[in-house]
Amino acid sequence: MNNKEEKQKSFNRLINEKSPYLLQHAENPVDWYPWSEEAFKSAKEQDKPIFLSIGYATCHWCHVMAHESFEDEDVARILNQYYVSIKVDREERPDIDHIYMNVCQALTGRGGWPLSIFMTPEGKPFYAGTYFPKESRMGMTGFMDILRQIASLWWKDRNRLLDVSDKIIDAIQTKTDQATGVTNLDSDVLKKGYEQLARSFDPRWGGFGREPKFPSPHQLTFLMRWNLRSKNSSALEMSEKTLDNMRSGGIFDQIGFGFHRYSVDERWLVPHFEKMLYDQALLAIAYIEAYQIAQNESYAATAQEIFQYVLRDMTSPEGGFYSAEDADSEGKEGMFYIWTPEEVKIHLGEERGDIFCRFYDIRDGGNFEDGYSIPHMPVSVETFAKKEGMDVTELKEILEESRIQLFSVREKRVHPLKDDKIITAWNGLMIAALAKGYKALGDETYKDAAKDAVSFILNTLKKDENRLLRRYRQGHVAYHAYLDDYAFLVWGLIELYEATFEISYLEEAIHINRTMIDLFWDEAEGVFYFTGKENESLITRSKEIYDGAMPSGNSVAALNLLRLGRMTGDTVLEKKIDRMGAAFTADIFTHPMAHTHFLGAVDFMVGPSMEIVIAGDPDLTESKEMAKTINRMFLPNKVLLFRPQGEEGKRVSTVSPFASDLAPTNEKPTVFICEQYTCKRPITDIVELERTLTK
Repeated sequence: MNNKEEKQKSFNRLINEKSPYLLQHAENPVDWYPWSEEAFKSAKEQDKPIFLSIGYATCHWCHVMAHESFEDEDVARILNQYYVSIKVDREERPDIDHIYMNVCQALTGRGGWPLSIFMTPEGKPFYAGTYFPKESRMGMTGFMDILRQIASLWWKDRNRLLDVSDKIIDAIQTKTDQATGVTNLDSDVLKKGYEQLARSFDPRWGGFGREPKFPSPHQLTFLMRWNLRSKNSSALEMSEKTLDNMRSGGIFDQIGFGFHRYSVDERWLVPHFEKMLYDQALLAIAYIEAYQIAQNESYAATAQEIFQYVLRDMTSPEGGFYSAEDADSEGKEGMFYIWTPEEVKIHLGEERGDIFCRFYDIRDGGNFEDGYSIPHMPVSVETFAKKEGMDVTELKEILEESRIQLFSVREKRVHPLKDDKIITAWNGLMIAALAKGYKALGDETYKDAAKDAVSFILNTLKKDENRLLRRYRQGHVAYHAYLDDYAFLVWGLIELYEATFEISYLEEAIHINRTMIDLFWDEAEGVFYFTGKENESLITRSKEIYDGAMPSGNSVAALNLLRLGRMTGDTVLEKKIDRMGAAFTADIFTHPMAHTHFLGAVDFMVGPSMEIVIAGDPDLTESKEMAKTINRMFLPNKVLLFRPQGEEGKRVSTVSPFASDLAPTNEKPTVFICEQYTCKRPITDIVELERTLTK
């Protein structure tokens, strides 16, 4: 076939976008618009309803609906004739996603992606769902039938749809319920959160509830905090059981490292194979904190493996971190990650291949689909070695050498799509994780990577007056940032300051936090909106407190306010926490396990909390050892400052006036600890410092 005979490719408006998700749909026969004034103007002029489709680049069921419907000429013909169709990347525009996901959940009792919304040219929704098959099947109404029915109603009974949309708009307006018959949030709500988690805990496999199981790291980090408060609880046991089983399960990539999105079964064996940056960050934090508590080297090793994956595969040349990797390759979910015994033995040889297959349960017939197996660890290395009569050290060497060899083989496969956009919020989480990793594990690589990412964000995604942008891709930045972007970056900056004691990071955290308050704070109700003064006005402004796959912006902001308040002595910041607690008390007290990151802020408020200042020369070995002693311990309710002498010391005193009079004792680095508004005598001895902190 010559060039003239080849079918000319045609593109819709999405070809001009930067989002990998939108670009995936640029060749669809559907006449897609990006979210824009042009789309809404067209709908009004043509008097058509809008079909809004929201998803993201690494979403498996988004791909399925795209192949079934959006690439189909018959479906496209109906959409193009009767609708104006809009595509949105939920990761670029979480404000749109939050609003219309609330609509879907209100109408159907469930949500997820792809998110399918039918609405008026004014953006008022009247029907919602998630994935629809092209044709009706298994009790599911087909997408083409839905399109025809709604088009008919639009022309024949429009008032019915408009009445529905008015009721929906009223129902989704954000309301912060003031507590009725509930006092301030205190240790009672922490106890109730623990009890709810304990009731839903799976004692055999770990995790909470039934399948599908999500990692939900902030539930685990809350339990670790509760363990400090109630030593006789099973909180730490629940955390460790979950962390152990996730690491040994198929949800963890045993060959290349990093965690998949969630497990479709209760055993953590069969994952949904996409990998998200935010999961890596939050899980790394959970494993680091578990290591700080238990000093179990396997938790440190898992955090190191997560970082190895992120720094190898998810880090841009500019220093920022990419968003995600897809579940699908070669048209099949998980194809990149699964194996047969024959494949393994071809590359490892019969003897080593047999050991590897038996240890990782790569079996004849498979443990997954079509004869393939997902590598996982049914038993520990020690148990397997004992059963086989092998030396543990020798077995570990064989498995690691084999893993490296198979990783090299796997690199030659067709890789899943990498969503290489850089999102400010998710980078903030990874900066926090890497900084915590450096503090606990001492690897300079983590500190350097966190610093590089901060430099990239501040140089590329920060405008004048400390205003942030949401997304970067291929030299292009877009979208005013949302609450999550500000709050998560501030979290990362606080952690990085405590890791490096470079005062510029704390100064940036304070400035950006101040801008966040100016843009997002609702003075009337005492909470943060998800969208700020600069963001596009939509049909409502949401106030998110639910801690789902990621903690909410309000939850992270609450803990940031507490920490910055203690670090700077600014009591105004702490007063905002009181207002946030009052606004959200009813929701949190009713279902605390759905707000576990916010419970971390409550735990900090209830105390005991500590302000720790090291005064001295940061280059002295004694100063470094004091910082290491503090950072390797699990002290979730502490803030840490370093006050050197000279110009840097003056900058610290400007930020934290209470530290201005703190100086070394007899020229020795000195630690000052204040706990529950009472200051202890200065400490110059490492042993005494460790003893004091342990108490």
